[in-house]
Amino acid sequence: MAVSFRYWDDCVAPQDLETMWKDPDVKNEWINAGEDKESKVHLSRDPDGHPFLTQIEMKAVAGIIVHRHYVSQIDSEMLCAIAELESDRQPLCTHYIKKKKASTMGIMQIFPKTAEWLVRELGYTAYQIKDSNTLYMPFVNVYLGAAYLKWLSTYDHKERSEEFMVRAYRGDIKKANHKSTLPYWKRYLSVKESLPSRNFFDVHPTLAGPSSTIPETNKQSIAGMIWDSRASPDDMNDMWNKSYVRKEWTKCGEKRGKVNISHDTNKRPYVSRMELRGVAEVILTKHFSTQKVQASVLCAMAEIVSMRYLNGVGQRIGLMGIDYPTARWLYRDLDYKAYNVKSVEDLTWPFVSMYFGAAYLSWLTNYEGSERSPQFIVQAYLTGPQNVNLKETGPSWLKFEEAISHYEDLSKVQGDCSIL
Repeated sequence: MAVSFRYWDDCVAPQDLETMWKDPDVKNEWINAGEDKESKVHLSRDPDGHPFLTQIEMKAVAGIIVHRHYVSQIDSEMLCAIAELESDRQPLCTHYIKKKKASTMGIMQIFPKTAEWLVRELGYTAYQIKDSNTLYMPFVNVYLGAAYLKWLSTYDHKERSEEFMVRAYRGDIKKANHKSTLPYWKRYLSVKESLPSRNFFDVHPTLAGPSSTIPETNKQSIAGMIWDSRASPDDMNDMWNKSYVRKEWTKCGEKRGKVNISHDTNKRPYVSRMELRGVAEVILTKHFSTQKVQASVLCAMAEIVSMRYLNGVGQRIGLMGIDYPTARWLYRDLDYKAYNVKSVEDLTWPFVSMYFGAAYLSWLTNYEGSERSPQFIVQAYLTGPQNVNLKETGPSWLKFEEAISHYEDLSKVQGDCSIL
């Protein structure tokens, strides 16, 4: 039976529709079109009767998805431009690809097999995929399109350019640098340039969702953006038992059960150095007491890979920059099971990310059965053990030395044969 959407209510979850209503631009557009919160919201239709998202609706969906799941990792304008090129913002758009013997679906034109892989192997489970028709739903499709772009951004363990990501999205990895995808890249740049200004794409605080609401100041009480929503009661109790953490929180007016998370001027949640040190020490004391991992090393790695941002920076997820497949491998194959990780979003929890970061560092110390040097461990953590070249450790090691200086006297580690 063919899928047919007449209303927004037919293709979005109630909570997502409620969030759309909270966007002033969407609300104004809908009210001006005669829509009403007490009734179903009609989808716009082209002259052929195909439903489509207006640019205002598209920018809202992209902005909501980015701020909920990919803050500082994917640009919402990239999603909007690709949606324009791939489907003209039509949620029911389908294209049969003869070479693949399969069809791409939805606003971002996702293959069902790609969606299945993103969910099963990479942990993008914020939305349940009941069957392939679920891919026609705008929020689901944009969420998975962003997930695929994020995977492309570090393909083969290398930081990739926007051009590589866009051309690979269109023509697959093999054609990322092929002349056949160059026209698509040029059209993409033209479309992106014609989109409304970046300020138009700013997501209002109400759009960010319960896990990423935006405060006006660094420490402000807003529902959902509290430490207690991203840490277990036991871990929070251990944090309060750290005298330096308790002193910092008390000075900021925090109270047990409702410790606010700090945000920078760009609305990104982050932890202070005292909080980071507290998380590291709690994790090591409870789970790595026999492995002699140093808290200062974990903190230094967090400084390098995430700059202490809770959701990570760029393509790296969470405080420690550990990706979902690595965390699942550590959990399943190496028996690091103090914390479970069921989706990529779990890695934005500070204790979860720190735990798997510590586990990965521990594994690297004896990579392939050999005791490894500090230089090897640092570079392997940042680039992967298979990419280590000890002749080129300069930049990464210097970054590590600078970062660790914030947490301890460097002379304590320079004379030791191991940083762990």
